[in-house]
Amino acid sequence: MVLLLMSVTVLHLFTLAMLFIATMEKFWWIWSDAEITDLWSNCIHDNATGNWLCAASNENDWLQAVQSLTVLSVVFSSISFLVFLGQLFTMSKGGLFYFTGLCQVFAGFTSFAACLIFTFHRKKILDDTRDLSIGHFGYCFILAWSCVPLLLFSGVLYVHLRKRQ
Repeated sequence: MVLLLMSVTVLHLFTLAMLFIATMEKFWWIWSDAEITDLWSNCIHDNATGNWLCAASNENDWLQAVQSLTVLSVVFSSISFLVFLGQLFTMSKGGLFYFTGLCQVFAGFTSFAACLIFTFHRKKILDDTRDLSIGHFGYCFILAWSCVPLLLFSGVLYVHLRKRQ
């Protein structure tokens, strides 16, 4: 049981870190090696200085939906972890971690919704006249998609996990 508890905790921290990176990093859409777009900005690589020059993304409803859902996913997962720690020390023997599991499942669903919206509405979100076939999804988008099954799986594990002595 201790091994399962440690495994679920490590999985939770791993998915929380992945969600945070996916939300904050720059690589959601890659136009070329020198131009990228994320949820918050459009960036161009300056070869002279070696730095990324970024400007805020054009705001639209779809982009704001993806932004809010990814942030909400991080918040749900963070709350879930804090509640888990609280329940671990205060819950009576034999209790189930229902609320923790429910928060993890909600985090998975919000991440899923954000990824779906970005996938199907990327033309409107990117707000660019260029053809989308010259770009591709970046690693942050893939991280966000990878979090979905991990969050759902850990949520189900929390629901079935019982506190023992």
